[in-house]
Amino acid sequence: MPRSALPRIVSTLAAAALLFAACGGPPSPGAQVGSGTTARNCGIDVTVPGPPQRIYAAYQPAIEVVHALGVSDRVVGTAFLDAQVLPEYVDAQAATDHLPELPSREALLAANPDFVVSGYNGLFATTGSESLGTRASLRELGVQSWIFSPLCPSADGRSDEAIDPASVTIENVYADVRDLGRLFGVADRAEQVVAGIQARIAAVQRRVADAPRARVAVVSPEDDGTFRVAGGLDFVTRILDIAGAENAFDDLRGRRNVPVGAEEIIARDPDVILTSTCCDGAYTPADAEPDAERIRTNPAFAGLRAVREGRVHGFLFADRAAGVRVPHAAELVASLVHPDRR
Repeated sequence: MPRSALPRIVSTLAAAALLFAACGGPPSPGAQVGSGTTARNCGIDVTVPGPPQRIYAAYQPAIEVVHALGVSDRVVGTAFLDAQVLPEYVDAQAATDHLPELPSREALLAANPDFVVSGYNGLFATTGSESLGTRASLRELGVQSWIFSPLCPSADGRSDEAIDPASVTIENVYADVRDLGRLFGVADRAEQVVAGIQARIAAVQRRVADAPRARVAVVSPEDDGTFRVAGGLDFVTRILDIAGAENAFDDLRGRRNVPVGAEEIIARDPDVILTSTCCDGAYTPADAEPDAERIRTNPAFAGLRAVREGRVHGFLFADRAAGVRVPHAAELVASLVHPDRR
């Protein structure tokens, strides 16, 4: 996710009920149409005559899902990582043609893709520095596309501001993986990916089942001395729940990222604070430590329970996304919030 877009793109989310209205329903099961396969995504029927052979993936969730589905050998390019890919995808990602920033439309088309999958919808907005053109304009050139369903806009070409405030469940992640698996001709692999995510999530839930639920604030320090926190709409709220915790700002549901002053964080006095560090394809959790230190050493926060008890931890924005990183993120959060349950 671009640094300039961090305040408006963070995490990832659209409530099942509102998602239906905004996007025409959740990703539908892939259907055979003639000799091709069709799946519905954000109100658009995505039809491929056969499995795409030249896939372009933009943003962390999309890049990692193509590797998870085992189609790395069909990837003609990737762009914009928020952090390092998960260890199991490092070798596959190293073999791709990767850009640290988004390509221009011309550069994208020069890669001759037949399918573009994006982790965020700004890629297909009619305005904004991230836009590569609407999905319709790409389709006219024979290029199909996919947006991760938590960020469905209300119409093709709309920007992030058009996303209805809502919340998404892990089921939307499973639906995206399955639909992309069908379109890519790897439905069996997609089911294996979903089963693996489900098994790891269940293991985390069992481990923390009877643990006290800590109140966790996900905080981004801003350069002007203010802060942004993840509100209840952000997908990180789901991750916290899996990990045996709750979002200390769950009641803030007007938007996914909420600007607040230090006094609001002090008033909430969370048990644990996680940062939301972004955006560099080389980032590891260690690179989130400076943000954590800014919070620890802020004089205004000296009395916070999380600061006094040494429970301010570096955390990556990449781990807030609704994608195949969910079990990794849940395991990490559980280890930070419930270190006695490792």
